[in-house]
Amino acid sequence: MQTIQEYIQQNKQRFLEELINLLKMPSVSADPAYNQDVINTADSIRESLLKAGCDTVEICETPGYPIVYGEKIIDPNLPTVLVYGHYDVQPADPIDLWDSPPFEPIIKKTEIHPEGAIFARGSCDDKGQMYMHVKALEYMTNTGNLPCNVKFMIEGEEEVGSESLAWFVPRNKEKLANDVILISDTGMIANDIPSITTGLRGLSYVEVEVTGPNRDLHSGLYGGAVANPINILTKMIASLHDENNHITIPGFYDKVEELSKEERAEMAKAPFSLEAYKNALAIDAVYGEKGYTTNERNSIRPTLDVNGIWGGYTGEGAKTVIASKAYAKISMRLVPNQEWQEITTLFKKHFESIAPAGVTVKVTPHHGGQGYVTPIDNIGYMAASKAYQETFGVRPIPQRSGGSIPIVSLFEKELESKTILMGFGLNSDAIHSPNEHFGVWNYLKGIETIPYFYQYFTELSK
Repeated sequence: MQTIQEYIQQNKQRFLEELINLLKMPSVSADPAYNQDVINTADSIRESLLKAGCDTVEICETPGYPIVYGEKIIDPNLPTVLVYGHYDVQPADPIDLWDSPPFEPIIKKTEIHPEGAIFARGSCDDKGQMYMHVKALEYMTNTGNLPCNVKFMIEGEEEVGSESLAWFVPRNKEKLANDVILISDTGMIANDIPSITTGLRGLSYVEVEVTGPNRDLHSGLYGGAVANPINILTKMIASLHDENNHITIPGFYDKVEELSKEERAEMAKAPFSLEAYKNALAIDAVYGEKGYTTNERNSIRPTLDVNGIWGGYTGEGAKTVIASKAYAKISMRLVPNQEWQEITTLFKKHFESIAPAGVTVKVTPHHGGQGYVTPIDNIGYMAASKAYQETFGVRPIPQRSGGSIPIVSLFEKELESKTILMGFGLNSDAIHSPNEHFGVWNYLKGIETIPYFYQYFTELSK
């Protein structure tokens, strides 16, 4: 019987070419200009799943972009794994900061990826990681190694909040019934230090608008006499953190889980070099909430960050105006027990209350989701751990992530099953940034590891 390692070696070039072709499709869900490209990408995923061995694959219409659903049921009495992924990608902006066009994938070697990395938008988040599962299925079906049932649910709106998925899941509980959900949309510590994500932060994302005069004004004739919305907005945003970088919104921390000294000590055992972290980001110091380490700040503590801010004249040269309006987009990463709708309400109430006379404030919620923690004593985690040990030769470290996958808590609520997060990306892969990339080694290692999860999950389920 052909091993997964032999199968990968035999098909390596084809696996890379197929992913590259998928990455050429600009499936940017946030921009309506790419509407047809997103739909075409869903069709491409459907074809890939059929070729990989799914018995049935369908394009499921939703109020937004379609969900690709596929399945291969070999025996209803065997366990069922539901694979989730997304085929949409972040906008590529700013384009001028890319070393190569974001939708013209290239493979080049880097210090971290000596075997080469695929540079393209979506290479790591999430097309490359999602496609590992498609190729793993191909191996298992072509060689007769599929030990249980498998279902796929690949959506096209993850980067804009998964609104249609939230509509789809409750309406299709029977179709999506499973024993465990498997996702690769996270990362690991390093190529020689595998890890499994056991916690995710929640998210509240809002847009704020500050309005002053009814039109843009001449800054000489009106400056100093009327409230400048840009000045006001920056002051309001600055006030959202105190001198210890503690968020000042009343009630914000009321439900924040405080980890014990013992738990924090266990987290601290994960290998981490502060100097390497700073060097990788070209910064001379880290910054964050007083009393917590860098790894704690970006995983077990909530945050508030401005993702974009604009207003007035930003073109070439000078234009002396006081803008009528100023805007900002703000995201808050939340920890388990913080309800994102409640935090959104607290933010809105506070932000409106601190607006001075002379301006009006509008807060528009965009999307959000709950945090999630998965236990490490369930058979899904155990199966994943054994799979990593098989291919990496060491036991993976459980690690909480600073990122958010809001649909994970939705899955637990609606489908009543645990989610296992087997990520193969690295923090240095520049997801959501120019020059996003995914290591060739990581892509192939994911394909190698995933079939072992199926094997061990089936064995542990008996």
